[in-house]
Amino acid sequence: MVNLLRKVWESVSQRSASASSSASSTNQPDRFDQMTYLLTSSAGDFDPIPLDIFIQILKFLGPKESAKLSSVCRFWKFIVADNRLWIYFLQNQQEPWDSIFFAETHLRSGYPLQMFSTQMPDLSFMHIYAQREQVPGAIIIDGGSGYCKFGWSKYASPSGRSATFLEFGNIESPMYSRLRHFFSTIYGRMQVKTYTQPIVLSLPICHSDDTESDIAARKQLKEAIYTALFDMNVPAVCAINQAVLALFAARRTSGVVVNIGFNQTSVVPILHGRVMHRVGVEVTGMGALKLTGFLREKMQQKNLHFDSLYTVRALKENLCYVAFDYEAELRKDTEASFQVAAEGWFTLSKERFQTGEILFQPRIAGVRTMSLHQAVALCLDHCQDSELSGDDNWFKTVVLSGGSACLPGLAERLEKELLQSLPHSTSKGLKVIPSPYGADSAC
Repeated sequence: MVNLLRKVWESVSQRSASASSSASSTNQPDRFDQMTYLLTSSAGDFDPIPLDIFIQILKFLGPKESAKLSSVCRFWKFIVADNRLWIYFLQNQQEPWDSIFFAETHLRSGYPLQMFSTQMPDLSFMHIYAQREQVPGAIIIDGGSGYCKFGWSKYASPSGRSATFLEFGNIESPMYSRLRHFFSTIYGRMQVKTYTQPIVLSLPICHSDDTESDIAARKQLKEAIYTALFDMNVPAVCAINQAVLALFAARRTSGVVVNIGFNQTSVVPILHGRVMHRVGVEVTGMGALKLTGFLREKMQQKNLHFDSLYTVRALKENLCYVAFDYEAELRKDTEASFQVAAEGWFTLSKERFQTGEILFQPRIAGVRTMSLHQAVALCLDHCQDSELSGDDNWFKTVVLSGGSACLPGLAERLEKELLQSLPHSTSKGLKVIPSPYGADSAC
């Protein structure tokens, strides 16, 4: 170990000045405490080495070897516990550092969540690193209204897709039986035993009203899920609303989530990690299926031949966008082409932005429902009137989620429409954030 440290010291000694100036100050031990330990402890032959160089040496050694040094003496124990070192190790994990930091500073303590952090929590990132290494990882299931996605928490995207558990199996069979069948199928496809991994399940946005029947329906669904999974010997289960997870993915604990689902669009107000059903969840009858269906009709009118809706969906995802100014876009040349595997090339023009426009003008598609910006504006008005929090800005972050929410230009157009339609007191400070992880934000 001494020889290794000497070699590392030789390679980094020339960088002591730059290392000292660039070291992060995030929640590092108080400088007075550092000096007290350094004056009362000894590192033997390494006493002349500056503290920041010790940190650089430990970075070279890696987390396992660094942790072993903490048992050598009091001095090493103090140096190894420096938060800068373990933040560095966490920053080199697969999961983005900003997501780790948000989770540990906002979600770690559980409910009730705090909206704003006035100061850095007193956290040991060495302890956090050790906990994350010990946790085997969880199975993630995103229970959408059209289909479900599943995979591992350690990966950035799902590993598979399935029919949603709300429609899985025989629709006439009891919910418990369908859930058992569904979860057994997922575990089978992932080739994992049920008793080995915890599970995080995002609940679809349904039964959203604050009525007794909807409250009972939400409770019944949750209880059925817990019963089915615990009967399968799953060690731990966390079932949480899909919109809440999408908000967490944007590193927020309060705001309004606009989820463009398979059959409908839901506008969900969330305060401190809880859905505010009493404020009101606005729902419109415009979802991804209607967008795809509208584009299909437009392609049929142009005598474009295709074999399946998969082709239409691929064109929607790769060619379509939302115009910032619809009337101005009509006067432009917007023709573009895309090649669909096993189908060939397809060329679209005005259909590219007309498809997304039905979110703002449903009448174009012959649908009688609220437009997207009207539904969001109504929700924001209700949030303003509710006076649920002393902070009037809790609802002024609007987060988009769902596959169709990834249409380019959607966030900018929605923000523009909201700023034009809302009073200044409500729209001041309003920001619309695109779907942070695309269609997989709730995963």
